[in-house]
Amino acid sequence: MQTLTLRLPRRFALLLRVAGFFLALVVLTPTKAHAQTWLVSTDAYIKLGVMDKFSQLGTYTATFVVTDQTSGREYWLTREVEKGKNGVDVLFPSEPSEPDYFKTAKGEAARATPGKYAWECRVSGKRVVGGRFELPAVANDVTVVDNRK
Repeated sequence: MQTLTLRLPRRFALLLRVAGFFLALVVLTPTKAHAQTWLVSTDAYIKLGVMDKFSQLGTYTATFVVTDQTSGREYWLTREVEKGKNGVDVLFPSEPSEPDYFKTAKGEAARATPGKYAWECRVSGKRVVGGRFELPAVANDVTVVDNRK
């Protein structure tokens, strides 16, 4: 039994390979992008803080309580302040991935919900400072940058 094979001249076979390679390059080359894709993030945070101005207490525990004026929910965060480090600053709402974050008694993490809030800081069970703030609604605007002249 004989097997019939088609033999092309070497030059013609090489020419077909090169042409196939260039055809694959043309087909697989990415086309020029006409749109821009932007990743954007905006979060509202409030920085709250307390400080023993004259370092009279030494080490103390500061408990921050933030109350959502719309829902009445209270969010708590407790921080230990070491002697020599007079005060502490915290961000509301804090990320739930943090070791300590603002949460309700049931463990629900605070969110950056627009609205009015009241806050206070307690040391040894007594209210030492407090205030009010409003978290704004945030939005993002994306502009396409055109380099064509």
